[in-house]
Formats: sequence, C-alpha cells, structure tokens
Amino acid sequence: MRKIVYLYIMSISLLTFSQKRETDSLPKNINDYIFVKPGDSVVIQLQEIKLLPKPKFNSREDIRYYLWFKKKVFKTYPFAKLASERLDSLNTRLAKIQSKSKKRKYTRLIQSYIEGEFTDQIKKMTTTEGRILIKLIHRQTGKTAFNNIKSLRSGWKAFWYNTTANVFKLSLKTTYNPATVNEDFLIEQILQTAFLDGYLKAQDTKLNFDFLEISTNNKSQINVEEYKQMFSKYKSKRKNKK
Repeated sequence: MRKIVYLYIMSISLLTFSQKRETDSLPKNINDYIFVKPGDSVVIQLQEIKLLPKPKFNSREDIRYYLWFKKKVFKTYPFAKLASERLDSLNTRLAKIQSKSKKRKYTRLIQSYIEGEFTDQIKKMTTTEGRILIKLIHRQTGKTAFNNIKSLRSGWKAFWYNTTANVFKLSLKTTYNPATVNEDFLIEQILQTAFLDGYLKAQDTKLNFDFLEISTNNKSQINVEEYKQMFSKYKSKRKNKK
C-alpha cells in the first residue's frame, strides 16, 4: 500500500545532488566562546543555561568546526521535525478514512504540499546536511528512512533507494545513536542546547536514550576531528585541480 507522504522525498531528494549545493566554509566569528589555555582547557559558551554540562573543546580551531557543524544541524532539524509531524498527521488521518480512494487523495495532497514547499531547498543540501537529515528522521520518527519507505512502499523500491543513496556515501538505513556515535552526540548536544536557549522548537525524540547521562559519561567533550580531516581532503583536491 502506498501511504508514503512526500516528506520522504526529502530523504530521496538527498540522493539526487545534481543541483547546485552550498559551499562549505568555516565560520570566523567565535567571540561568543572563551578558550582557557592548557592547564584548564575548558570552553564556556556565554549565557548558556547550566542544565547541561558545558561543551569542552581542545582548541579555538575546534570551536570553528563545531560552529560550522551547528549551522548544518540548525538547517536540517526543521525538515526532520516536519517529517515527523506530517507522518503522524497522515497516519492519524488515514486511520479515520474508510475509503481507499479518499486515502489516496489525502496522501497526494500532503505529498504536493511537501514537494512544493521544500524540494528545491533539500536538493541544494550538501552531503553532510543530507546525512544529518537522514539521522534526524530516525530521531524524530523512531524509524530509519529506509524502514519508513519499506513499510509504505514495496521492499524493492526501498532497496533501490538505499542502493542509490550509497552512490553518494549515504544510506537510508543510517540510525541515530548519540551514546555510541560521535557525530550523533554532537547533533544531540547542539539540539538540546538550542532547545534550552530557545533557538529551536523542541520536539521529543521517539528513540529511547538519556542525553544528560550520555553527556556526563562523555564529559561533554567535543570531538571534531573527522571534519578537520574532511576539510583537509577538500583543500588537497582543490590544490590538485589547479
């Protein structure tokens, strides 16, 4: 049964990065952070609500990479939040509709809305933003993008989407686990801080984890080494092209 709402064009659209993407660059303004030199290497974000452990950085340079990643999370979270809201709304509505034709009509209506409103924006996302979005869809819906598609479309199409995604080094089977995956920890740390500060509207995750406990065990250490390596590769490629 094809009940899939077009919110998953967001995930699928990530697989068609043929349109122009934004160019990644590190932020230069890190004045809202203070780096305490070795001996007490702690960075304190000014005006941060002290309900979560303060993020700890190894250097001022790490703050720049963190702020770059934070921008990515802020950009993708609203899409994942909308995906969850639309899916919940769709399923609730469909459960009340008896007619199959009316169910199809309502599904198409939601699909058209999502497509017209967000498709162009999503196609312009970078690979990093696409990966974050796929993870956040799991966070917000409780299912991976792959499983959502599989339950709403044929297994063959879900497999095809996943295969296509891997061409871009993205997998619709990607899960969200801030307790064991560093990138997911960074995403959740950014989200929780933004919720507390009022920069993003909170939406409860449908996954089961205690981020305060995770953050305490992790000592709130911010690790951005993978992004340093990523930018280093970008620079090397640019030099080789010249």
